[in-house]
Amino acid sequence: MPTDDLELPLDVAATRPILEQIANKWTVLILSVLCTQPARFNDLKRRLDGITHKALSDALKRLERNGLINRRVLPTQPIGVEYTITALGASLRDPFAALYSWSRANGMKLTEAQHAYDKSRTP
Repeated sequence: MPTDDLELPLDVAATRPILEQIANKWTVLILSVLCTQPARFNDLKRRLDGITHKALSDALKRLERNGLINRRVLPTQPIGVEYTITALGASLRDPFAALYSWSRANGMKLTEAQHAYDKSRTP
């Protein structure tokens, strides 16, 4: 396997806390949506099938705290909130796009491997 940007041995202590912030499923999906356009909370919830209100709220707070998104209160009745991606958040667009493309191209292979593994473990 080529190492390119990967330094061996891995500096897990330095990278793990960062990866924990950006590598979970909701972070990847939320930032992928916001890369294309700003969105309100309910729009994000509709577009992210399966996310709970609490999970979305917690993820948005974490992303804002980490400087990956901005939260703006809109002067509407009732008051609305819009989320936009920051330059730091947008810098994840290419890695997330690559991960998305990989998942689309290899999802079936993962499913096949899971079935083969499960079958080999069944008595």
